[in-house]
Amino acid sequence: MSSIEQLHVTLNERRRPEDVAEMIISLLDKDLNQQERSILMKAAKGSLARKMFSYTSMLQTFAAAVGAGKQVETAIRLFKLNQPAAIDYNDATNIERFIKFVSPIIHKQVGENDFKADRLNKEQRKTIGLDVSKRNYNKKWRLLKRLERKLTNFIQENRKIEFQKISKHGLAHTINLGEFLQDVNSACFIAYYTARCNVRSIFTNEKQERPFDEICDMLLKRCSSQHHRSDLLATSSKESSPMPANWWAIAHCYVSEQVLNHLDDEQKGILLGKWTSILQDIAALLEELWQGNDINHRTMIVKRGNDSTTWNNTAGAWNKARDNWMNLIYSMGLESILEDICFGKVLRLMAADVAAWHRASGKDLDPNTDVWAKLPLPWQVFQDTAICNKALVEKSCEEAGVDPIKSGWITPRIHGIVAFKPTPELVHGVAISSPYLATVLKKHKYYSGKKGKPFTPGNN
Repeated sequence: MSSIEQLHVTLNERRRPEDVAEMIISLLDKDLNQQERSILMKAAKGSLARKMFSYTSMLQTFAAAVGAGKQVETAIRLFKLNQPAAIDYNDATNIERFIKFVSPIIHKQVGENDFKADRLNKEQRKTIGLDVSKRNYNKKWRLLKRLERKLTNFIQENRKIEFQKISKHGLAHTINLGEFLQDVNSACFIAYYTARCNVRSIFTNEKQERPFDEICDMLLKRCSSQHHRSDLLATSSKESSPMPANWWAIAHCYVSEQVLNHLDDEQKGILLGKWTSILQDIAALLEELWQGNDINHRTMIVKRGNDSTTWNNTAGAWNKARDNWMNLIYSMGLESILEDICFGKVLRLMAADVAAWHRASGKDLDPNTDVWAKLPLPWQVFQDTAICNKALVEKSCEEAGVDPIKSGWITPRIHGIVAFKPTPELVHGVAISSPYLATVLKKHKYYSGKKGKPFTPGNN
């Protein structure tokens, strides 16, 4: 695997920005000038490759939904099927095909899973020539029911993971290798910015660190300058020539006026349609979570029993999709749409201890919480049961004392360039100086909200 292909793999991972910066230095090598190398080294000097002990306590991948491989193997044995060729049962389509193939063997209808009403009795089995014992039939019927439930859960977990990725880095993980390989500078910016976006939130009562740092700025400027070497991608060519940046690929992770100005109206329209569909999908999951959790709409302070992790990941996905949708609306000169429909933000649930920290620091709840509480819920807007337009958002912001423009309620959010900061080792959001100590604290459930295990010799 080439260096740039390895860089592409990181789009679906949670590599530390320091390690991605190290890969970029290796990839660009002599094409970097002294200033660019110096800026990249601010991160790369902290890479695992440059440390005496190459170790981090932080997982470097996203969670993955577990498919139905074990259940399918059990079904193959129970139904005495010929072992099929290697098939990936971490794929919903393959699981569904297997269920539809096996269910007719015992005349079970897919989706009919009531144990009392949907099973065949002895006479019915005899009539259709199904010569199996009641015990054997029930065992197979229950297994197929579990397989269907597994498929439903698998699809739901993949949906949650997809939205978690979107909440972090937009659509970076959907950029295929062919697109990624078109321009090396674009690839380097995408990979590093994605790594910065994927950095975990720290436990604080202040705003989180913004991902667009001085290294992102330098890499994006390289994309704009177009004076890099083409032979970084085509090793057979030794001549240097300018190559245009792949702004289409960049727009999948970094949607800003600067980037969108390089796209044509058709490309912008495709992205606008994509983000609108994503907003609708996210709204549907938000509704499910809202109905399944007793959430305090006014304060958004988490209560026992709330699935705060899924809600916050999904809320983050909504806000990321909404930001990108808003940027595209303004870039295309379609901001008049906001007079009819202006999606509001979705607030995350706040831990009770963070809320207490705010109060102890002399701070009240974020006034944006009040704006959120006054506006219709996202799924209500998509279902046409409520109207949320620019006038309503402005009125709600005014009542809450929030500037609707600076806070990004009715316009794209504007961000600056932050200085690079080393990625901290975290234990449930709390920064720990030592990666090894972080691992030990995680093992003993410190900062998790659960009862911590005492340290004892040999139990570390």
